Amino acid sequence: MKGLPDGIAVIELDPEAPNFGHISSKLELGIGVLPHHLYYNQSANKLFTTALGGSYLYQIKTEKDKNGQPKLVNATPIDTGENTVGENLFFTNDGRYFMTFMGGAGGPKDGSIGVFNANNNQLIKTIKAPIQTNPNQFIMYPHGISVNEEKGLMMVTSTIHPDLTTGMGNTCTLLDLNTYELKETYLVADSQTDMSSPVEVLLLRGKFPQYALATTMLGGDIWIAPYNAATKKYDAFSKIFDGSTQGLGWTLEMYIDDNSKLYVSFADPGKVLVFDISNLPQLKLLKTLTADKGAHHMVFFKTKKGKEVVAVQNNLLNIPNLNSGTISVIEIETGKTLGTVDLRTKYGILPESIEGTNGPGSYMHH
Repeated sequence: MKGLPDGIAVIELDPEAPNFGHISSKLELGIGVLPHHLYYNQSANKLFTTALGGSYLYQIKTEKDKNGQPKLVNATPIDTGENTVGENLFFTNDGRYFMTFMGGAGGPKDGSIGVFNANNNQLIKTIKAPIQTNPNQFIMYPHGISVNEEKGLMMVTSTIHPDLTTGMGNTCTLLDLNTYELKETYLVADSQTDMSSPVEVLLLRGKFPQYALATTMLGGDIWIAPYNAATKKYDAFSKIFDGSTQGLGWTLEMYIDDNSKLYVSFADPGKVLVFDISNLPQLKLLKTLTADKGAHHMVFFKTKKGKEVVAVQNNLLNIPNLNSGTISVIEIETGKTLGTVDLRTKYGILPESIEGTNGPGSYMHH
């Protein structure tokens, strides 16, 4: 809340636990830090948070308390160089991680990708490609990032200027994962003037059909592009799901489980749609789960009795009408809300991100 330090908290989210909704550990990072996304590294033995303010990136140290629960110990700031407004991380198997900086070095049409050494958190390189230099291939306001290591490809979205007014994007840009060269910038919008604001991108890999998926924050849609083995790039993006036809807007996160189910959050009015992606480019809607306004990040786990649930964090940057400040715990099979933690009312805090305490609480996020 305003004027209070931002931080991280460990919360019991199993509705079957006697201390459901209880905060067992808290770590304050400072006023105006705005921690944004929590991430584990490849082996899930290091925890990081990106931040919109403060030092933009922190490594979080945890220990186990006497009950075996994680206890937050401290946060170490990581030097991000000139790069500002930290968004998403992606860890690769070769000891690197990539980070999107929506603010770049702070210009009106800026944005960058930082390449870090995962062993010592040193910034190896800053990838920049200003739209002023090449309006056909550029990086601007990058937020979402996804990597297909087998194909040697990385893609980032062009979302919105950090002040939410100076400028907006409507593209995704494909890069070579190893040379960092730009390969193509794709329109992910109905037209050049449609500022759809792509927010997350997912390069499907492994056993999944080889497509790129993108969500548009202001478009309220899901877009898809097929991988082209001949060009070693993706073909053009097309709209695969139109949120406005279903009364949905502010499309945000994508998660995939092991059974080819795609979970997509729509902050307005606060829903999670579950799709079958086994027959892409056909996207089959299986069910709609009801969360609260601002539905955003998710974490998947089993309750004490073995129920498969998804916990949905309902708040987007404290934007009015998208800031319920709750976490909904929903049974996936029945769609029933098993419990809600109202962090605003109970603790005077708002959730900005969510992650499991034992490693990533999702099979594939991005």
